[in-house]
Amino acid sequence: MQIDVYDSYAQSKNGHVIHFDVFVESGTAKEKAFEYGRFWLTEIDENAKELDQSRCNYCHSENANPDVQDAIKKNGYYILQMEGCPNSIV
Repeated sequence: MQIDVYDSYAQSKNGHVIHFDVFVESGTAKEKAFEYGRFWLTEIDENAKELDQSRCNYCHSENANPDVQDAIKKNGYYILQMEGCPNSIV
């Protein structure tokens, strides 16, 4: 499966930066990726309004690994948590 990656940033309730990527199947509208990013912020009890469309931008496309493919098939998206996230990889 080919996916599009949206590099996304929001400000947390306590003021730090939340950096994450939204992975969606290639061809998914930017607005849908943005919506998934906001939904995920709500899921982790952060303010979804802190993500605006100028902070959720298409970065690149790539082939998805099987775990990412499964998540996208199930949920429509996958979140790669990076800086300032509950399960950060950095």
